[in-house]
Amino acid sequence: MHESATPTLRSMTGHGLGEAPLGPGRVHIEIRSVNHRYLEVRVRLPAEVVEHTGFVEEAVRNALGRGRVEVTGRISGDAIGAPVLDVARARAAYEQLVALRDALSPREPLPLSLLASVPDLFIARGLPDLRVAREALARATEQACRGVMEMRAREGAALAADLDGRVDRLVEHVEAIEARVPEVVDNARRRLAERIEKLLAQVGGTISQVGVLEEGRLEQEIAIFADRCDVTEECTRLRSHSDQFRALLATGAAEALGRRLDFLLQEMAREANTIGAKSADAETARLVVEVKADVERMREQVQNVL
Repeated sequence: MHESATPTLRSMTGHGLGEAPLGPGRVHIEIRSVNHRYLEVRVRLPAEVVEHTGFVEEAVRNALGRGRVEVTGRISGDAIGAPVLDVARARAAYEQLVALRDALSPREPLPLSLLASVPDLFIARGLPDLRVAREALARATEQACRGVMEMRAREGAALAADLDGRVDRLVEHVEAIEARVPEVVDNARRRLAERIEKLLAQVGGTISQVGVLEEGRLEQEIAIFADRCDVTEECTRLRSHSDQFRALLATGAAEALGRRLDFLLQEMAREANTIGAKSADAETARLVVEVKADVERMREQVQNVL
């Protein structure tokens, strides 16, 4: 039994219940799964079937690929039967106690309640056959795993819708950053020209009249500034990463999908940091903060993707 190959994003959060008949009673399995970097399975079964712990754990590992998984079993009804007294063992224990009493204190009373301290006087009656118990546990475990996978799919659909909306907002912010670049350069040209005019006014000249500046030097400085704050490549890569992110969300069946999505988000954060280092005005810096916040929110969500 394996996770369904249906192309849908799956969460690591899930819960499932399963049960199967075991003699005149029933065996019950409950599975809870939460996010975890790897697959960690813990199984707790009642003493009557504890020898099947390894079998149940292996079944769960084959069904659920990742997450911290807690498996709890219990038995209801008269599946095991009431324990019975091992009369021969009890008689032998009491005779030895009597012999000890006679040797140490012949007149000392010897209540039967002392037998309660003797281990293993009661034996289980009607312990389930190993094959029958394993078949019942297999059926209950499979049913519980199916419940976990169904919940994972529902949670995954909600995660996918949320992440898709967040990618849209991130791309909008990236486009706004790109749209600001020409305006940032124009503002820089204007500020630089104003500063030069102000400086030259102090010596009684203008840019066109004073030969302090070489021909085209102003435009040369602006060109250097524009190159320094050019974020076209970073924005292009951000959009490319966003397209890949959407494609993975759409397929959903990729192996280690959560890790792939997380890698893309790390690359997005790297590009956002570079844009932030190049940002030359307050509005661009604000947009970069929004992009970083978008990426961080998505990374939090992706931590729960299978």
